[in-house]
Amino acid sequence: MSRFCGRSASLLLVLLLTAVLPVSAAVADEKPLNVVVMVADDLGQRDLGCYGSTFYETPALDQLAAGGVRFTRAYSACPVCSPTRAALTTGRYPQRSGITDYIGAAQPEAWKRNTRHLPAAYSLQLALQEITVAEILRERGYATFFGGKWHLGGDGFLPEQQGFDVNLGGLAQGGPYGGKKYFSPYGNPKLPDGPAGEHLPDRLAGEAVRFMETHRDRPFLIWLPFYDVHTPLMARDDLRKKYEQKRAALSQRDVFADEPPRKVRMTQDHAVYGGMVEAMDQAVGKILQALDRLQLSESTLVIFTSDNGGLSTSEGSPTSNQPLRAGKGWLYEGGIRTPSLMRLPGRIPAGVTCETPVMSIDYLPTIVDFCAADAEGRFRFDGQSLRAQVQQPERTDLSRALFWQYPHYGNQGGAPGAAVLQDGWKLIEWFDDERLELFRVYEDTGEQQNVAAANPEVVGRLRASLLDWQVLVGAKRSTINPSWNPQRQEGR
Repeated sequence: MSRFCGRSASLLLVLLLTAVLPVSAAVADEKPLNVVVMVADDLGQRDLGCYGSTFYETPALDQLAAGGVRFTRAYSACPVCSPTRAALTTGRYPQRSGITDYIGAAQPEAWKRNTRHLPAAYSLQLALQEITVAEILRERGYATFFGGKWHLGGDGFLPEQQGFDVNLGGLAQGGPYGGKKYFSPYGNPKLPDGPAGEHLPDRLAGEAVRFMETHRDRPFLIWLPFYDVHTPLMARDDLRKKYEQKRAALSQRDVFADEPPRKVRMTQDHAVYGGMVEAMDQAVGKILQALDRLQLSESTLVIFTSDNGGLSTSEGSPTSNQPLRAGKGWLYEGGIRTPSLMRLPGRIPAGVTCETPVMSIDYLPTIVDFCAADAEGRFRFDGQSLRAQVQQPERTDLSRALFWQYPHYGNQGGAPGAAVLQDGWKLIEWFDDERLELFRVYEDTGEQQNVAAANPEVVGRLRASLLDWQVLVGAKRSTINPSWNPQRQEGR
């Protein structure tokens, strides 16, 4: 029996509360599209050449941008990884699944840090009742491949239980922490070791290529969430040496500024991180070259994005998101603005930019729309299909509201809060000190001018919209910490 049958009444009620996806009719004699989705881990929007980086070299991704659409205002559903991964996989806000922090973070009952609030409780796995991209496409006859970072649950909740025919590398953990980490032997029970010294991003891309070769006569889904460029910071020796030479030629290095209670990196000059970025880009290039060689590029929708902004205030602070403020773990633009590229020759114009705000929740509805995978109108998503938008990218729409709620203290200095973006206005509500910040975010990209006091009507409208959304998705808040001691150093 299909897993889509026998849903509980409560689940159906939740689904009916979400937005209805418009789906285009399939062309009767048209071969189904293939889908390749690549997700970088902790890659900042400004880390690609096509987004302005002059230090990191990303020729493959720059080529992908030149062949399709580049979104300049793309956002992750959360400033940390697991919630965004849940959103990418289901097309729904992470508040729906309950995965609102990275899996492995301390729950409120185990909280030891001296903070004003306790973080909210969160779910430790993506429930099997959630409908995933792999389940939707596999039901339609697709072969489904997963390679890389999962971080949405352990045994019983791994990719192979969520619709993927193949799982190479997907575990409960959030990084390559076994064996020699980014190099074989990997110590990963879901990824057989390769030759000593084999590099993880190249291996994952190679496995994806072999899957494409095997299934070239059948529609396939390649879901490739790289472990790169997440810590531990490790690069191939050749690439590390290359970026050490580039770093030595810079006039400014290791420039930091204040982002209380942390310091934030202001310059892109980290040699090891540069090597990781380029190795990930080479893996992307391997995928794109295989599509060309197999003559599948014209029939394959390719999507590339990241799970959150770049790591700039913690754990080595390897990159800078400037001019965007802060980075991973923060609700400022540096924490949630991501690169986003989409290519489908003949159906998506090449070399164009789209300024309409989009979010992680939009990619699955877009895939379903392009693949005509919901002719019966069964599925409900919080996101919306971007098909019409990418086919007319010059038509900018700022009116749609996007929402975030992160009721946790991450490892990067950010605090619990919520945010809403609409019409170029961005309101942030910080829970633990009840501050409100309002920015004209597309004019004040660095979010330096809080204009809340001068715009009470805008604040009121956006707060009302945010509250309605919080009720709709059942968003949780952080709560007062009875152990908070203002005389001690704050635990952020």
